[in-house]
Amino acid sequence: MHLIPAIDIIDGKCVRLTQGDYAQQSVYNEDPLEVAKSFEAHGLQRLHLVDLDGARAGRIVNYKVLERLATRTGLWIDFGGGIKSDDGLRIAFECGARQVTGGTVAVKNPDLFLGWLEKYGNDRIILGADVKDGKIAISGWQEQSELELFDFLEGYTAKGVQYSICTDVSKDGLLEGTALELYAQIRERFPDLKLIASGGVTGLEEIEKLREIGCFGAIIGKAIYEGKISLKELERLAPG
Repeated sequence: MHLIPAIDIIDGKCVRLTQGDYAQQSVYNEDPLEVAKSFEAHGLQRLHLVDLDGARAGRIVNYKVLERLATRTGLWIDFGGGIKSDDGLRIAFECGARQVTGGTVAVKNPDLFLGWLEKYGNDRIILGADVKDGKIAISGWQEQSELELFDFLEGYTAKGVQYSICTDVSKDGLLEGTALELYAQIRERFPDLKLIASGGVTGLEEIEKLREIGCFGAIIGKAIYEGKISLKELERLAPG
């Protein structure tokens, strides 16, 4: 299972939100590159980079941060936040993203999202499935759709989606644990889906449980920044 640290960007800085609330943000570092390099130095190979300004604006904003991290580290970066057009997707890939996550676009413009799958391949496009009260949340979690999570996943896996990042919004940023039961249900129903668990991962025991469930990856954010999980501990768990 891949251990994937997260960097969320607002105004070019590394921040974390609580439950997606922009009013509840903490700035952890002025320089995301410094953070990314520390991850790489501890043997971590992947990075989940989120453009929170972009998610709120509905267009890619912090692409220069992506480019800087992609050119000055060897991390495999999946990038998301505000990518809702062919141009936005092109910019993300040109700036060094290895994969791009689309959530809002998959809800509001499914034909466009499916076009991306066909053009770039299902190994480069990740379905963002952020869930709140059983339904898909969009636009940086500022809106809630009427789509049920399992219907959403079923529709897109049938059309070729291979990767999905699923975040339980109610768990995110609280450091109170992740949605193990939900991920177990997804794995049971969609065994071929490469599921990346996100939101509320707080300790090594949870990481081990996600591994046992069969998750492809686990995104870890606030637990690193708040010292609940150390980079040295993750280094011991990271694949060689």
